[in-house]
Amino acid sequence: MSKSGPILILEDDRDDRDFMEKIFDFLKVSNERIYFENGLEAYTFLTETNKSTFLIFSDVNLPGRNGLELKRDIDNDPVLRAKSIPFVFYSTSANREQIDEAYHELTIQGFFKKENNLADAKKMVGTIIDYWKLCKHPNM
Repeated sequence: MSKSGPILILEDDRDDRDFMEKIFDFLKVSNERIYFENGLEAYTFLTETNKSTFLIFSDVNLPGRNGLELKRDIDNDPVLRAKSIPFVFYSTSANREQIDEAYHELTIQGFFKKENNLADAKKMVGTIIDYWKLCKHPNM
């Protein structure tokens, strides 16, 4: 895993994308950010790219293939699973059923509820990125 690789963000809401960019700019995140509107687009990218992905932030509710379905596809693909790409849900929706499914049936590394307050959102996203920059990982 390259800590300089792209960050994939699955987000279909333009306002939320702009909000995330404000956060990344404030945090001076130099990683390329690649946005997808649904899980199928992201899965296609992951299976076709030679880039080593640093981190995936995924909304749960997306049109077409949602975030939970994308993570299930990654877990079921031996090549993608072996890449051990850190995958966190960052979603407005964080109900008990989705959280239970994410942790009990999938291999995720975190489930975070989006913050509407810019200061709180910067702190949360910054903590997630800092953690993965420091974390030892099988594909380093």
